[in-house]
Amino acid sequence: MKLFPAIDILGGRAVRLLYGKRELVTDYGLPLDRAKQWRDAGAEWLHVVDLDGAFDGGSRADKILSEIVALGIKVQSGGGLRTMEEIESRLETGVSRVVLGTVCHTDPALFEAAVARFGEKIVAGIDCRNGFLSVKGGTETGKETGEAFGKRARSLGVKYCVFTDVSRDGALSGAAAKETAELSRKTGLKTIASGGIASLSDLEKLASEGIYGAILGRSIYEGKIDLKEAVSRFQGGGEDAL
Repeated sequence: MKLFPAIDILGGRAVRLLYGKRELVTDYGLPLDRAKQWRDAGAEWLHVVDLDGAFDGGSRADKILSEIVALGIKVQSGGGLRTMEEIESRLETGVSRVVLGTVCHTDPALFEAAVARFGEKIVAGIDCRNGFLSVKGGTETGKETGEAFGKRARSLGVKYCVFTDVSRDGALSGAAAKETAELSRKTGLKTIASGGIASLSDLEKLASEGIYGAILGRSIYEGKIDLKEAVSRFQGGGEDAL
């Protein structure tokens, strides 16, 4: 299973949000310092989100992303990518994959064009609250289910998705292992679990379900999971084209 330590960037700082809400924020210092910390603990990938972009639009963290990529670690990144130019700019920082969320629903033609152009570098972001898509940084809930969108993304040629249970995000309330496995099975997408992962036992549940990857956020920032131990026990498995 692939492990993706998370770095969410807001106002130039590494932060964690509770339930995806901007006002419920904890500051964890400089993003580059956190990237070095997780790289030195053995991480092969990072999941980096431009929260300023996710909330307000635009790509605002490209300079920081370039610095993180220069550390020699693979990065998948999302947040604020709503035009082809912004997607191109994010990829030009050297990140391996970009995660598209809101734009998949506000501009389906752009999503389809991005997948056609960049292939497996495009990851579908499936943020859900009670099974329905949550968009615009978690501030709005849509009418389409995560499963329906996942099937649509797979039909376009998308290979990977990040599935976030927004109701668990940042709450350390436990991984949505069965829901994640069901989404992966029904859509055929290599699914990266996000939200609520609080312990090594959560990672064990995800691994036992055959989940492709897991994003680790507050759990590693607060020491609930020792990343070195998690890397030793779980990291690996599954091929990566990028």
